Amino acid sequence: MTFETLSSPLTRDDYLAPVLDWQRVFFTTWMEGQRNQFQMFSAWTEAFRAVNQELWDEWVCRFGGGVPIDG
Repeated sequence: MTFETLSSPLTRDDYLAPVLDWQRVFFTTWMEGQRNQFQMFSAWTEAFRAVNQELWDEWVCRFGGGVPIDG
């Protein structure tokens, strides 16, 4: 008497593949979103820094008595 193993279209590894693919896609998308947010924040702070530097240079020229030293 021989016993035949039940063959399933999904083996043990194939059960985990969709879950792992979903996690990979989710975290990849999440990390891209975080990177985009950080880049937007960095661009915003860089623009704010430039405006602040310009205002400081104008104040120094007007009230500080001279041309600002670029540093």
